[in-house]
Amino acid sequence: MKIKKNDTVLIISGKDKGKKAKVLESFPKQGKISVEGVNIVKKHRRPKTEKEKGQVIEVIKPISVSNVKLICPKCNTASRVGYRLTEKGKYRICKKCQQEI
Repeated sequence: MKIKKNDTVLIISGKDKGKKAKVLESFPKQGKISVEGVNIVKKHRRPKTEKEKGQVIEVIKPISVSNVKLICPKCNTASRVGYRLTEKGKYRICKKCQQEI
């Protein structure tokens, strides 16, 4: 997966389109990521005991990686991500400015 934890991304589709936010967690097997303040849903929780009350809590649900673009820290624009191989290893690059991310 080309997007990792602590990256800044731009949401390109869905109800939160246009928002810029930080990635909290990534799930490579599902191809999803959790993004801060995006795709928040309300969940109704039942009381666990008779004395306790039920609650409505807000939960951050993961979104698909295809719905976001990485914001390059060097050129500060949303762009695609590529890879470059060197003797030292493999690293991510911005497709617009060709700089290492």
